[in-house]
Amino acid sequence: MRVEVDLDLCQGHAVCQDEAGAVFTVPKHGKVEILRADPGADLEAVRAAVRYCPTQALSLIEDNPKP
Repeated sequence: MRVEVDLDLCQGHAVCQDEAGAVFTVPKHGKVEILRADPGADLEAVRAAVRYCPTQALSLIEDNPKP
């Protein structure tokens, strides 16, 4: 599983950073930066970040979809 961001949608609200600061950072007056694409042990926090992103700029992508 990996995290992706649509930078065209991101407005730098930093909700993702609040939810999963080990995975996301948002510089002052900037857009989200993904610190690590694989959420690993922070998966639940990343799920919350994706859920609460006000612009829906974040996605969780399944690398190996199950048949």
